[in-house]
Amino acid sequence: MKESYQRLCAGLSALKLEAMRMSLDGVIDRVNSGETSFVDGLETLVSRQVEEARRRRTDCIIAQAHLPSRKTFGEFDFGFQPELNKKEVMDLETLRFMEAKENVLFVGLPGVGKTHLAIATGVAAAESGKTVYFISCHELLSNLKKAKAENRLEHRLRHYSSYSLLIIDEVGYLPVDSEAADLMFELIARRYEKKSTIVTTNKALGKWGEMFGDAMVANAMLDRLLHHCRLFTITGPSFRTKGYVGQQTIPVPSADGTGSKSK
Repeated sequence: MKESYQRLCAGLSALKLEAMRMSLDGVIDRVNSGETSFVDGLETLVSRQVEEARRRRTDCIIAQAHLPSRKTFGEFDFGFQPELNKKEVMDLETLRFMEAKENVLFVGLPGVGKTHLAIATGVAAAESGKTVYFISCHELLSNLKKAKAENRLEHRLRHYSSYSLLIIDEVGYLPVDSEAADLMFELIARRYEKKSTIVTTNKALGKWGEMFGDAMVANAMLDRLLHHCRLFTITGPSFRTKGYVGQQTIPVPSADGTGSKSK
């Protein structure tokens, strides 16, 4: 019995089934005491190994996603943003929008939680085995312009188009020239109705023409982003100044430039 046990342990280690190896003694004790059956004990060992494999896969996807942090929906303070529809936001965690090839736009002033919700959605996608990539708009456009100058634009576009979920953060924080606007449109067009894209922006959609320096390009881009889209406009105060006395809630202008409420 002792030799069989040692061979079993060695075999599990050789196969790198460490989760099963670590759980083995406890399962053997429960089987020997009659607390569980042999089949149920074996199922427990396999389940723990599967869960460990899933955890490692998720960690690998998140590492490759370049997420700036690991945030969840449970950590988001909906009480601080009461006008935000919690049920609609939490539905993002189901990833139904990805199944439908929908996009997600978070619009609001800096600090209201746009990036947190985008990251949380990315983490949920990674936990389901979906490929995810997070990048700021400025870095994305810089990379595309550099690739174009080096005659490898097609490779870069295929790279960003390959992810099941692409998160483009901080659209509108820095000015965009006409070349960058065209490249952004090309990427959005490639992903249109094929893959889901999340965009966070501090600019009202009606200001995108001004931001990109070309109303036609901006409208064509928004047409593809909004066709199958979940739009969340966050009008609350900044989390970064949370706790300050006398803090005011500043409304975010809607696409037509008027005040709006969270969807």
